[in-house]
Amino acid sequence: MTNENVMLAVGNSMMADDGAGPLLYQLMQENPLENWTALDGGSAPENSAHIVRELKPKRLLIVDAADMALAPGEIRLIDKESIAEMFFMSTHNLPLNFLIEQLEEDVEQVIFLGIQPDIVSFAFPMTEKVKSAVQNVYDFLKNQGDFTTISAL
Repeated sequence: MTNENVMLAVGNSMMADDGAGPLLYQLMQENPLENWTALDGGSAPENSAHIVRELKPKRLLIVDAADMALAPGEIRLIDKESIAEMFFMSTHNLPLNFLIEQLEEDVEQVIFLGIQPDIVSFAFPMTEKVKSAVQNVYDFLKNQGDFTTISAL
């Protein structure tokens, strides 16, 4: 496997739909994708920054549940300025835009992909709409989709 593309999953699988990133990581571990390396950043993705740097990918895809005021399960690319504004909704230790800015020094392309959650509460199961969205992202990566068309998912 090449390290051309790295997917960094962010989220907490104990918090219902916040487990979208970890579910994608699990899918990629069970069924590895050509040209993709999957990392599980959990709720402290900054702790994985050194691993991303060691892998030296051309593209880093960060996948996380993100409240974008959309219908549950909607998928969007999010720019880092918007991430800063959304931080008050985050379950993470540090704002992801700080992590992205750090990694942009070493990675040619950093993409943040948000999946709109429905429920983010402890011990609740993930909703079917978010599970389906995660499967759509996996299928998109498997088919080596073009990220400029991501909102079509």
